[in-house]
Amino acid sequence: MRFGKGVPAAHAAFLDKALGILGQDRRLFGVGACGSFLSRRMDEHSDIDLVIGVEDGAHEEVTRERMTIAEGLGNLLSAFTGEHVGDARLVICLYGPPLLHVDLKFLRADELKERVEDPEILWEREGRMTAALAKGVARYPQPDLQWIEDRFWTWVHYATSKIGRGELFESEDCLAFLRGRVLGPLALLEKGARPAGVRRIEIHAPEVAREMEKTLSGHSARAYAEALEQAVGIYRGLRGRLATRAFAPRPAAEKAVMAHLAEVKARLAR
Repeated sequence: MRFGKGVPAAHAAFLDKALGILGQDRRLFGVGACGSFLSRRMDEHSDIDLVIGVEDGAHEEVTRERMTIAEGLGNLLSAFTGEHVGDARLVICLYGPPLLHVDLKFLRADELKERVEDPEILWEREGRMTAALAKGVARYPQPDLQWIEDRFWTWVHYATSKIGRGELFESEDCLAFLRGRVLGPLALLEKGARPAGVRRIEIHAPEVAREMEKTLSGHSARAYAEALEQAVGIYRGLRGRLATRAFAPRPAAEKAVMAHLAEVKARLAR
């Protein structure tokens, strides 16, 4: 099967084989591709994200056999379910050589209604996947600035406390959390891109990405304090550009937390 430009040969070969095998399984009614396949901007490092429609009466059986199904699609090196990303329905697979990361998600028709994006249907039986998708609308979760503001200053206080105590690896984790849960999503939202953590922020929001480089510090308490101060500055800028009239800042918390950060930073400088 030809998938057009933007799909590497190894990915296309896997898809051709997988669709031929999955299409013969009467327990399945369709296969759709998501992720970077949709934009045809795949490269050798891209994953393949597949949504596989399963007949209601066969779902329990397919769930039990999904590792066996995965093994039949190629030279499977490793496979495990996605509890660590909050979705046990997901089977994360590594095939190779060449090494290829493939995500398989086995869903009933009613589970296809709620989704973050519309898959491109690669194969379906009697229009079943098209019909299932038509019963819902894709919605990618959007960051809520008010929700973030209500929590942000407590997060900064927590990070400041870890820096002041000298828990340096925990301090780095705090900064990574702020980049992934606050700065990245808000920057991408501002640019009209999918607010998926810091994914492709260098492409969609290069100005903010350059600012965020200042939140990558040396491994010392003093460096982490300065990096945290930079993160707050980036947040304030994004907040100022994205806030609506209904937005309610938390000035008392902001003032107290920033005074605490200044105290810790001054103590570290001595």
